[in-house]
This record gives sequence, structure tokens and C-alpha cells, in this order.
Amino acid sequence: MISNWLAAALGRRNIHYGWVMVGVTFFAALISAGTVGAPGVFIVPLQKEFGWSTAEISSALSIRFILFGLMAPFAAALLNRYGLRNVTLTAQLIVVSALVTSLGMTQVWQLIALWGVVIGIGTGMTALVLGATIATRWFAARRGLVIGIMTASVATGQLVFLPLLASLTERFGWRPALGFVCIMLGVSAVAVLLIMRDRPSDVGLRPFGDEGTAPLPTPPVNHGSITAVALGTLRDASKSSAFWILFATFFVCGASTNGLVQVHLIPMCLDFGIPQVQAASLLAAMGIFDFFGTIMSGWLSDRYDNRYLLFWYYGLRGLSLIFLPFSDFSFYGLSIFAMFYGLDWIATVPPTVRLTAQKFGPERANLVFGWIFAGHQLGAGTAAFGAGLSRTLLQSYLPAFFVAGALCVFASLIVLALARQPKPQPQPAMA
Repeated sequence: MISNWLAAALGRRNIHYGWVMVGVTFFAALISAGTVGAPGVFIVPLQKEFGWSTAEISSALSIRFILFGLMAPFAAALLNRYGLRNVTLTAQLIVVSALVTSLGMTQVWQLIALWGVVIGIGTGMTALVLGATIATRWFAARRGLVIGIMTASVATGQLVFLPLLASLTERFGWRPALGFVCIMLGVSAVAVLLIMRDRPSDVGLRPFGDEGTAPLPTPPVNHGSITAVALGTLRDASKSSAFWILFATFFVCGASTNGLVQVHLIPMCLDFGIPQVQAASLLAAMGIFDFFGTIMSGWLSDRYDNRYLLFWYYGLRGLSLIFLPFSDFSFYGLSIFAMFYGLDWIATVPPTVRLTAQKFGPERANLVFGWIFAGHQLGAGTAAFGAGLSRTLLQSYLPAFFVAGALCVFASLIVLALARQPKPQPQPAMA
């Protein structure tokens, strides 16, 4: 098999196959990020072609965000039961099927069914839980850095795809742009099929950083109900105040990123006379800053108190959102916003995953994080619909940005209520 040959070849160079897993997951998540971010480019073209209101289109995206999050804890159970490669390939097939079918849609209910329900379920089958599973399963060291790298794929997806999709949409229409996304998803599926494996033992290895010599225990086979496993985890985790603090702060994270800025920044810029391609380039600029900010966040989370990292991340994000309406949407004002907001767009993920693993243990970390991530997407869905409703009723997105900024400041304060954990020990050098 290609994976065994590749693992042997890398082993001779003292490179762990876990880094190949990070690479293929990064690529798959990058393509998925382009899929998730694409509707922000398509809102105005759909309005022009079908006459749908911002609130109607936002309702479909809101449903997608919510299902994307609610699937996360069940995705963790699916990954544990059926394996990383099988679940990832199935998810990609579902998303591609929905996108291809949507090329012929003409009614708003079809948009809601395909872009809301089906794509929400398909993308939710992996979500950020896939990255958290790989970090905790394939790595005994450098978990924070690994989470940072894989989470940064979201920023890279925006960097690569949004300006390109905006340009394709402007020149050829939204359908050819969507067709391009489908092709890239197919390329990603081939890479997953050939390279992704479930556990280090599948290629004869131990997790990266695990210097033990005793045989690794065989993972228990759980034949119980997927629903029972996911709900049982929620029942146990919900008894802890730490779970609810992480859930609430991640709700705010989703409301202030995916649901608000990713979906509505481009149409809001159009309200202020900024062309669509230029607005998409602004999101791409945020992606550049976030790529480095999230990787740096992963590095920092291996070394410093994750509570204080989250305090600063949420606080600075809130201030940047409150600042945006006062930027006059000038080149310099938007550049300052893009830099400060971009640096911590999803920098909150590595500290949140590490805190989850610390509080609930590495074996249950992906299941508990799945429920915390559900909170993230509930926040995203609330903001996606709420901002669209604000634009429809008040003819302005600005109230939604003020509310999101205030929520971020609130999140920065409540995260300090988490009990202090022992300071992380220095990690061995990366191979």
C-alpha cells in the first residue's frame, strides 16, 4: 500500500508519518474551507438572479452552520467507529453531490435543502473534530502546534479560494465557480483515499513523541449506538462547569467569525461601495494573518496558560469588531481591521482543544470537543441569520457587528473562571 511504502521511506529520513497525516488533512480541510466560505461570494449573484432576500439566503446558511456544529459530536463517534478515511470520504461525497445538484436549483427551498441541510450534514461529519482526533491520536507531543497548523487550513482556504471564486463569479457566473469547487473536492478525495490512515499502528508506528517500548493497547471496538456514545459524552461532560464555559466562549467564537464575517463581510462591503473582488481580497488578507496567527497560537498553547491566551484572543477580536464601523471603510481602516481581526480569527481553537484534553482526557477529547464545537456552530448560525435579518429590517449590518464585539469582550472575561492547569512541560524538538 502507498501509505506503508511512504511511512517506510519517511522513517529512513527520521520523519514521522503523522506529519503526512497533518498534510493530507490540511489539504482536505483547505478545500472544505473554500466550500464553506463560497456562499459569502454567491449571496449577491443569487439575489440578482432569483430575487431572494438577504434574510432568505442567510436562513439556509444559518441551518448549515447549525447542522455543521450539531453533527460534530456524532462525527467524533463516527470517526472512532468507522475510521478517519472512510468517514472523510463519505463526507466529501455528500458535499459534492449536494453542490452538483444545486447547479440546477431555482427555488429558495432548494437552497435551504441543499446548501443548508445536506451540506451542513456533510461538512459536519468531519468539521474541526477530524483535526482534533488526529492531534490526540497521532501525536503525544506538539499537539497544540498540530492543531494550529490544521486549523490554519481554514485561513489558507479563504486565502486561495475566495478571491479566485469572486473573480470566476464576476466573469462567468456563480455556477462555473461552484463547479470549480466540486473539481477540487474530487482531487481532495483522491488524496484522502491514497494517504489517510486511522492510527499510527496501521503503518507500524507509535504516536509522534511517544518514546515508550511497551506494546500499545488495541483500541476497544465499540458496537454501541453512535447516538448513545455521543449523548452519553454530553451527559457526563455537562456535569462540569468547565464544559459550559468552553461551550459558551466557543458559541461567541462562531458568532463573531464564521456566521458574521465569513458570510456577511463581502455584502456589507458592497453596501459601502467596495467591489466584490476587492472585498474578497480583504477576507484573503485576513486569511494571511490568521494562517500565521493560528500556527503561532498552537505554539503558544504548548507553552503558556491557555486561559490567558483565550482572554487576549477574545478581547482583541471584540475590540476589532467594535472598531470596524468607525474605520470609514477606507483602505487604511480596513487594513488595520484585517490585521488585528485576522491574527486571531480562529486562533482560539488550539487553546480550546488543549483545555478540553486537559479537563476530560485525551481519549474523550474529540467527543467532548465535538459538543463544544456544536456551540461554535450554534453561534455561527445565530449570527448568520441575525446579521441577515439586521440588513433586511434595518438596512444595515453594523448593529450585528457591535453585538458580536460586545459578546467577545464578555467571553474574554468568563474564560478566566476556568481552574488553572499545571504549566505545560517543554516539548521535544519536532522531527
